[in-house]
Amino acid sequence: MNVPNLLTVIRFMLIPVFGYYLLEGQYKIAVFLFLLSSLTDILDGYIARKFNMVTPWGKLADPLADKLMQITATVLLIIQKKIPLIILFVIAAKELLMGVGSIFLYKKKNHVVSSNWYGKMATVVFNCTIVLIILFNFSSPINAVLIWTAVLSTMFAFVMYFKAFVKINKKT
Repeated sequence: MNVPNLLTVIRFMLIPVFGYYLLEGQYKIAVFLFLLSSLTDILDGYIARKFNMVTPWGKLADPLADKLMQITATVLLIIQKKIPLIILFVIAAKELLMGVGSIFLYKKKNHVVSSNWYGKMATVVFNCTIVLIILFNFSSPINAVLIWTAVLSTMFAFVMYFKAFVKINKKT
């Protein structure tokens, strides 16, 4: 196992620990773990590309670890009534469609979907929103602005990926 893949495994292991501290109301520790997960994501991508350590497992596991951390945070923030349930449905629908599209392109075109700037931007916006909502007890209108900004950036990324999907799918 190479270093980038080890960092991805660490991210998977951080998810339940993060969830525990978030549920226990230990918000500073939860945010630290969330940020640590984000940092390992940046590091594993950088190391994998810089030192040519990209693996098929890493291409699949890396985004899965990110999405599981985001979904865990989203579900727990819904349980804590800090964000509305509809957010989970929007995010889950987008991820499901992206997953199905990725599998389709791989099976039909042997094309592995990789992240682009808009996907990374949406991840940064979503992660910053999660951190801000966890750390600060904002009023509902401020939470709403933050979370809907994150959702809009996520939907923008989805539209851009969909356009790329159509373009790739048209190639023979």
